[in-house]
Amino acid sequence: MLETSARLLRLLSLLQAHREWSGPELAERLGVTPRTVRRDVDRLRELGYPVHASPGTGGGYQLGVGAELPPLLLDDDEAVAVAVGLRTAAGQGVEGIGESSVRALAKLEQVLPHRLRRRVSALNTFTVPMFRDTRPDAVDPALLTELAGLCRDAERLRFAYEDHGGAATRRTVEPHRLVCSERRWYLVAWDLDREDWRTFRVDRITPRPPHGPRFTPREPPADDLAAYVSRGVSTRAYAEQAVVRLLVPLEEAVRHVSPTAGTLQAETEDTCLLRTGAGSLDAMVVHVMMLGVEFEVLEPAALTDAIRRGRDLLSRALARGAAAPAPRTPDSAGRTPGSPSGPGAAS
Repeated sequence: MLETSARLLRLLSLLQAHREWSGPELAERLGVTPRTVRRDVDRLRELGYPVHASPGTGGGYQLGVGAELPPLLLDDDEAVAVAVGLRTAAGQGVEGIGESSVRALAKLEQVLPHRLRRRVSALNTFTVPMFRDTRPDAVDPALLTELAGLCRDAERLRFAYEDHGGAATRRTVEPHRLVCSERRWYLVAWDLDREDWRTFRVDRITPRPPHGPRFTPREPPADDLAAYVSRGVSTRAYAEQAVVRLLVPLEEAVRHVSPTAGTLQAETEDTCLLRTGAGSLDAMVVHVMMLGVEFEVLEPAALTDAIRRGRDLLSRALARGAAAPAPRTPDSAGRTPGSPSGPGAAS
């Protein structure tokens, strides 16, 4: 009995993580026969889960929208509260919770009955939190859940995109994963026209349905997609790139360098390497100086020259400031040094 219950939970997890499974695929994943899969599906239906079956060689099993919320999860009020909370967390960029919120929200909205979807939509439309994020690059949680669903279901996405220079393009991609940083969301996808992997800022994406058809997912461009996106947005996207040795341990450096500002690699117990990019070498100098830690330039040599130019510029500014006469400060009577005093003084 315990084995059967564990298998039912595993089956339910598979159905929630994928739009459609064939009987043989589920049997292979669960290590049982197709006949056992059919019995387990019937058991889930008895428990209230809306599992739909499509006949034929191209058919399969799919978790759909039911008339009632599955009894194992939440009642109506709890489901609405969770959905609204997940949307709020996804939209407000709460540290460490945004990406998980989108995944959970995509699963929950897949099985929400229509009457509850209307309640969730009403709450989000007609409530105004005082802490609403008004940044121009803020992302609508509905767009995040739409993209998460396309990644999950392996469906092609068509969208209009505006790059960092303001140029508008039309793209058709095979979406793979959403990656979030402290401030922004990115979509990692295979660009069909360019035949290569690309990273897109989600706030610049405007979907152009219909989506589809389905595709077979490709091998991702890296095992660590967070590091892959970090390198792309902090280094590869810029004309000037540099490698700088920071004379602090990696644990301290991560407090100064965000994933969108550069990538860090431990070198010794007391030093680490920073790889970063900027639009110009002068901007790179300011960027590195603003970190507030001791550093050493490894490459390019031109960055060292740019630092010397900055040093000379600051030295001349300091010299001019030192040569200027000190401002005269009033004394306790309100008079400044050198000003006339006594009966003939002007009033």
